[in-house]
Formats: sequence, C-alpha cells, structure tokens
Amino acid sequence: MTLPTLPSTRTITKSTCCYCGVGCGVLIESEGNRVLSVTGDPDHPANKGRLCSKGLSLPQTVSSETGRALYPELRIDRDSPRRQVDWESALEAVAQRFADIIRIHGPDAVAFYVSGQLLTEDYYVFNKLAKGLIGTNNIDTNSRLCMSSAVTAYKMAFGADAPPGCYDDLEQASTVLFAGSNMAYAHPVLFRRLEAAKEKNPAIKWIVIDPRRTDTAAMADLHLAIEPGTDVALLNGMLHHLIWEGWLDTDFIKEHTDGFEALKTLVRDYTPRIAAELCGISEHALIQAAEWFATSPASLSLYCMGLNQSSHGTDKNLGLINLHLATGHIGRPGTGPFSLTGQPNAMGGREVGGMATMLAAHRDISNADHRTEIAEKWGITSVPASPGLPAVAMFDALSEGKIKAIWIVCTNPVHSMPETEKIRQALRCAEFVVVQEAFMQTDTIPFADVILPASSWAEKVGTVTNSERRISCVRQAIPAPGDAKPDWWIANNIARRLQTMLHPEYKDLFPFTTPESIFNEHRDLTVGRDLDIGGLSYTVLEKIGPQQWPFKEGQQTGLARRYTDGQFYTANGRAQFHALRYLPVAEATNARYPFHLMTGRLRDQWHGMSRSGRAPQAFAHEPLPALMMHPADAERRGLKAEQLVTVSNKKTNIVLPLQLTEDVKSGTVFAAMHWNGQYLNSGGINEVMTGKVDPRSFQPELKHAAVRVEAIDLPWRMVAARRGDVLAMQARVQPLLRSFAYAAISMENDMLIVHAAHHAPPAGWLENVYAMLGLEVGPDTLEYRDEQRHIAKRAHWSDGRLAGFAFSGDVQSAPAAMHQLREQQPWQGSRLTIFSKQSAGQVVDRTICQCMQVKASRIDNAIRQGATLTQLKVTLGCGSVCGSCVPQIAQMVAKMNVS
Repeated sequence: MTLPTLPSTRTITKSTCCYCGVGCGVLIESEGNRVLSVTGDPDHPANKGRLCSKGLSLPQTVSSETGRALYPELRIDRDSPRRQVDWESALEAVAQRFADIIRIHGPDAVAFYVSGQLLTEDYYVFNKLAKGLIGTNNIDTNSRLCMSSAVTAYKMAFGADAPPGCYDDLEQASTVLFAGSNMAYAHPVLFRRLEAAKEKNPAIKWIVIDPRRTDTAAMADLHLAIEPGTDVALLNGMLHHLIWEGWLDTDFIKEHTDGFEALKTLVRDYTPRIAAELCGISEHALIQAAEWFATSPASLSLYCMGLNQSSHGTDKNLGLINLHLATGHIGRPGTGPFSLTGQPNAMGGREVGGMATMLAAHRDISNADHRTEIAEKWGITSVPASPGLPAVAMFDALSEGKIKAIWIVCTNPVHSMPETEKIRQALRCAEFVVVQEAFMQTDTIPFADVILPASSWAEKVGTVTNSERRISCVRQAIPAPGDAKPDWWIANNIARRLQTMLHPEYKDLFPFTTPESIFNEHRDLTVGRDLDIGGLSYTVLEKIGPQQWPFKEGQQTGLARRYTDGQFYTANGRAQFHALRYLPVAEATNARYPFHLMTGRLRDQWHGMSRSGRAPQAFAHEPLPALMMHPADAERRGLKAEQLVTVSNKKTNIVLPLQLTEDVKSGTVFAAMHWNGQYLNSGGINEVMTGKVDPRSFQPELKHAAVRVEAIDLPWRMVAARRGDVLAMQARVQPLLRSFAYAAISMENDMLIVHAAHHAPPAGWLENVYAMLGLEVGPDTLEYRDEQRHIAKRAHWSDGRLAGFAFSGDVQSAPAAMHQLREQQPWQGSRLTIFSKQSAGQVVDRTICQCMQVKASRIDNAIRQGATLTQLKVTLGCGSVCGSCVPQIAQMVAKMNVS
C-alpha cells in the first residue's frame, strides 16, 4: 500500500501488534517519542487491516512514562531499598552473582522464567545463555501456562509442533468446532472472518464446546454446555458414534495413521448415552455434533485455554485430533485441528527451544543426536541431557532452596501462576531475584533484588511468529523511555560477562550486535528441520512481507498447510491415534466445596493488565472484578447481586462482588483471570486455583478449582474517585489496597475510582487515601465527619467543577457524586448537597462499544425503535470499527426481539 503523506515531523511504521497470537500487522503513526495512533495494516495477511479494541488502544499504553521501568535498580540486601544504578553496575552485579552461585552450587542452581511476549531474537539469546553457556535446561516460559498441552499433543500425534492449517481455512470450513475457546473475546480479529463467512453462507455450522454461555457460544448453531473437564468423554462419545455410523475416512486411516484399532476398542465403552450423561448434555446434542463434524465437506476445530489449561490438557487435545484423523479432516482447505496461540510470540519461543523440555529448532533434549548437533553448532562441550524444571516445578524448587537465583523476564508469575501465595513464598526464599520488565506496576516487582528496565512495544526490533506459523517483523517507531534497553541487549551483555567468568575457553558465544545477527544464527539452526526457514532473512521479509514456515532456501513463498500429502513428522511418517480414557478434574467438588470455579478472559483486557490496564478505556466494558453465579444458586444461598462474597478453597480465599447471570450453569461460577494485586486487595482468582499439572505437558489446571462461596459481612464501605493522572494515582493508591478485606481500583477516562469494604475503618487509612488522591484540605475542599458512626466524607472542586471525592461509612450519595464527576458540569447551588444528594434508582450504564463509546442504554433505545444490527452499526457506529462488540450487540437485538 501507499502510506499517506504526513507532516514532516510524523512517520508511519509498519510493525506487529503485541497482544494475542493472531499476529496482526499495524501501522504506527508517531511523532518524536509519541505514538499518535495505531491502525490495522491492510497489507498484512493475518488481519488485512482489522484490529480489535485492545490493539486500537495501544497508543494509550505508551502515552506516559508513569509506571514504566526507566533505570536499572538494585539492592545490596533484602532489608535495604533498591537504588538507581547505571547499566554497567547492574550488568556486572547480575553476572557476578549468577557466576558465584553457579560455582558453588552448580548450573542447575539458577533458572530463567521468560515470556511468550519476547521477540524471537530475545528468546534465542536467553536460551543459548542458559543451555549453552551456563549448562542448565532450567529455562521455562509463561507459554507453559497456555500452550504446552497443545504442543505436546501435536508432537505425540504428528511428530512435530505447530498447527497444520492457516487462517484462510476460516473462510473455507463448512463446520467449525470451537473447543474451550471464547474466540469472540480472545481472538476477535479472526472471529470477524468467521462471522463474515457465516453471513455469506448461513449453511456453515458452528459447534461450541464450553461449560459457559460465552459470546461465542451464544452465536453457535449448537452449544454443548458440558460439565467442566469432561471434554475427553465427549470426544470419545462422538468418535463412538462416527464408528457406529461408518462416518470414517477408512482410506486415510489405513494409509496414513497408526493406533486406530486400540482407540476403537477403547471408545466402545463411550456410547453417546454414557458420554452425554458424563458431560451433562443431551444424547441428541452429542450425536448432532458428531454428524455435523463427520459429514461436513470441511471441518475445522479451533481451541485454546479451555482444553490446554487442565491436568489432562494433552488428552483433550489428542481426543480432538483423533476426530480429525478418523474423518480425514486434515491437510485440506478448511480442515484441521487449529490451536489458537494466546501470546504474540509463544510460537517463536518454541522455535528457538526456549522451554525447559525442548531444544532449538524443534529438537528434543532427550535425543542425544540433537544435543550433539546443538553443541557443535554453538561451539560448546555439551548440552545437558536432563530436561529442566517446568514452571510449577521451577518455583517449587526455588521454595525448597534447590534453585538459588531466578531471572524473570517480561512476565508476572506472582499473578499468573496458580496458588499465588506459593509463588510469593518461593521468591522470598530465593537468594537472588532478577526482574527484567518494562512496567513497574506488577505483583512480581516488589520481590526483585535487581530491576533491568526493558523496552516495550513500538520501541524494539525483531520478529514474531503467529498462530499460523507466519513470521512478521517488529519495527521500532519511538525511542525507549529513560534508559530502557531491548531484552536481547540486556541478556547478551550479561552473557558476555558470564562467559568471561565461567567459560573463557569457549569462542565468543554472544557476538551479536543487532537483532538481525541473532535471527541469522537462529535461521541456520532450522535448516533441514520441519520449520526450515533457510530462505528467510530480514531483507526477504522486508521485500515480500510476513511469511509462513517452512520457507526453505530457494522458495518464493512459505507453506500454507502442512500434511497435505498425508506424510507426518513421526518416525514412520504416519500420524498416531491415542486411546484415552476420561479422567476427572484435579479437584472434585463435594459438599464442602460444591462449586466448579472456571476462569477466562474479558473482552478488552489482556493477561495481567500490566499493559492493557494502562488504557482507561479498557475498563469501560467491565470496570470491576466479579464472581458470576447462576441466579438459582444465589437464591438458594440467600445471596444477592453486587453482594460481597468469599471464594474459598481448602487453603485460602478471596473476596469479590457477586454478579448474577444465566450464562453460567447451576453449580458453576466464573471469574476473569486478569485482575491482580495492582487493582485488588488480593492477587486475583489464581490465589485459589490449583497447582496440579498435566503429567506430560506440565501445564497447570488454571481453568478449574473446587470452591465454596459464602456471604461476608463488611459493613464499613468506602467509595472514592478523582480526576487527574490516573496512572500516577493508581501507583500511589495500590499499596493501600491490602489494608482492606475487599478493595478494587478501576479507571474511567481521566478518573480513578476506588471501592473498598472492611469490618471497621482501618486506622489511618482514610488520611492516606486523601493524600494519595490529592484531596487535601483547602478553600475548594469540603469535609463532613461523624466519628460516632464512623462516617467521613470529603469532596474537592477545581474551577467550579467537582474534581474528586472520598465517602466512607455512608456511601449512599456516592452514585450521585460519581454522576456529577462524570458529567463535569459547573456545580449549581450549595456544595453541601454533595454529601446528601442521591440518585434515585440509578443503574450503571455499561459501555458496549469501546471504539465509539456507545453505552448500553443508547443501543437498547434504538433496538426498541426497531433497529437491526446493521442499522445500529450505521446510526450509532457501534460494531463498525473493530467489531469486538458485535456478538454482544447481536445478543441484545435477539433478546429484545424475543421479549
């Protein structure tokens, strides 16, 4: 495309989005050190100009240096605060401390915990540092928490990692099976393509397997609302019916697979009736799903964390792959088991071997020949033969003192790992904790002995690989703030120092001076492998754009689909069926813990919110955390909407507001996974999630826990809100949250909002809130106190308009004050009315469309006037930009029409 003409001070940079694994191309408009806007790149094959609400809000996440890690910091001991130092001091301190620990305790006494948000070049340097220079395989990644079950299943079934299909299959499938994926929220750009295909051809069938009625499930032709964790029983039951009806591709099974007879024998026990009973669905629904999948000309399955984040996640993935192999729905347009990546470069991390259980270029640690190949190519003596410790085991070893030092890069394990308190305790036990991070407001930062400030999105150069194996360039648009450096640069400079200390006899292992030089070495390791990118270079990518692998030397384009010839990467070239028995969830419900707790995503937030939480508009759709429960379950327990409840497992509990909805089944509850200690008085829902892992993929069961839900009596309440620099205020208020039994922070435009509840007013807390929110005493501040009833109210005006307030003890007038703060109209009449004015029956008007800031009330009013979805897009603009809100608006239209 031809880029638009801009003022001479402005530039447009073609780059890639940094959120999910779709790998959307973006055009970044910048001026100096500011990102002015982000739009989708119409030339990028992954998104063709589309972006979701998260991608469109990226400029807000880099608009301020507040909360950014700007300079290196270190502390000499745990009792001392960290102090700012120069890079030389920080690099030398990390290298020396790691070298000392390795000399005394051995290479396995150190570990690296890195991230699927790193660029491939960053990942490569860290992997080489750990496995090549230090000689430990103790390097794992937060991809262990999202993709490892999918990876393990692909390797067991096909002999190699990565999805066999491509995004073009979305339009070419005649049946789409969604399994454990609320794609409308998690991968909305791809979901738009499915919507468009179904609108063009209504005969396309959508089947959704999900215990919850998500936006994706609400649009399905068939929703299988199974009991949590029963996926394998369902898939075995579907296969049983296919065998019974003869809906198999017998030629494909005979010529290209092994193991079908053993699987056939096993699934005899999973009749549709038995499987349906286990799953809590009707036998007819199971049979219908099996028929649509088998008899379709092209069946595509799309799956994500609902399958992966399980103590039996590998089995669930393999059960789905079994269906594809049995019906021959693989290697053709519109077919295949397509695992949707959760992070922007989880795929690239796997390519370079950046996990504890793999080596570079899809080689295996257990393979002696592979270890020898890597050792020879790197010029080292050997690569350690024992797999490293995966994420959960790594932090257990840290707690036990087996690992002494850990280097955490671009991830927030104190929020994202299960059993959060165990992670905190592990970091307290560690002798040395290095945190390499772009943002200071994470739950892991307080445990750091050294902080290494890293550049972030729009500030770095490299490559990423998306879910369809497509490699895209990431380009720098603005300089990094302060003294932040690229992740590869930090790792490379410490590695060079460590080599001098540990292995001066080696050739220079880290001669890298640019990301391109790292990419070239990575590329050379892939030649002859299944992911061969011998024909790619930065120059080629610049010339012809993003490409899928394999892309061998001499090719003109990458390979869109794998296994088109029925040949797989197993030893005998045949795909492998796996006979799998259904096993229940790791934590069974019982009379004491009767609820199935499920977790998932919000539409406009991402992971731990360290980036998306910097954009106030990301809070508009779901401003506060909540526990969702079926109304019948609430009624039986005497619980009401918005009431505070405790969510307890056998070890701990958290407090959340209750939200009633029929989107969850009776006996199940749901909470979003994003909220953490930066916005809550607790670490979020992972406090109560189990650390039990899949025995093959080592992925923890982050999607399910058995819990009890009870009312909690917290009579003292506080609501505060203030206009101003929301990021600065959030950083000041956040340390106060843990003083409360419940407290939560939200943002709305330039307004920070704090909700809190406790048994009684905490001593001194209110004065701290006043100070942190700038509600100081002065001529424009009013205050009311009733010490006997523990009531205190303070309001502050600026330029004749309400600028902020904090009401505690009695918060009945808070909604009216919030309305006045939002409207920003000049104050009329006596200011004293702020303490008594109440809004009769005011209901929060949720923002449905973030892009156009369209509220629910406007959409409801238009629907009452007869507006269709298409008309709403035209008249109100909702759903006309990124489209993330379209599924919800469609539900609103359908619901209104029914009523």
